[in-house]
Amino acid sequence: MKKFFKKTIIYFLLLLLVVVLFSFYANYKIEKSTKDFVTYNVNELPETKVALVLGTAPNLVNGYQNYYFTYRIIAADELYKSGKVTHFILSGDHGRKDYNEPETMKKALIEKGIPENVIYLDYAGFRTLDSMIRAKEIFGQSKFIVVSQKFHNQRAIFIGKQNGIDAYGYNAKDVNKQAGLKTNVREFFARTKVFIDNWFGIQPKFLGKKIKIN
Repeated sequence: MKKFFKKTIIYFLLLLLVVVLFSFYANYKIEKSTKDFVTYNVNELPETKVALVLGTAPNLVNGYQNYYFTYRIIAADELYKSGKVTHFILSGDHGRKDYNEPETMKKALIEKGIPENVIYLDYAGFRTLDSMIRAKEIFGQSKFIVVSQKFHNQRAIFIGKQNGIDAYGYNAKDVNKQAGLKTNVREFFARTKVFIDNWFGIQPKFLGKKIKIN
């Protein structure tokens, strides 16, 4: 019995080491592959019809302002007013009746002066993979600019390239390292899942009827 537990612990530690090493590789690969496609400078972006804004909640669980949300809205507004895009897809989670990321983003953009008729909502953007593929398959966009923080844009662009999307990222301002520690740790391992999803051909939770962006 003692030997069995000893072997189990060794196997577990070896598996953990493999996961951590592969996560380092995944992070390196994604950052290297996308470095020429993400930017903080709006002038370095091509003109595209659509920008895809990736969703998050406006407030944290403790009720405080979520600066990931705030900075994405500011970046989306800058992008629109630069003339680089003419329409938006706001993609986020609306899995519960009382939780609606796309509508919240829409309200924030309208308050910035962006016309309602250029905004399209994707209520089934439960994951970054869902948002990227649905922008192509449901909204008919094979080239677009993604708006989120740099770390998120890198992963989104990589997923896009895997799925035949000509995607670019406009980086919103990041939050300070202390406030974003939990998110950054989660992102480190989320990049490993990008490769796993691709290997197994994982698709969005929902597809559905196509939506034409006029």
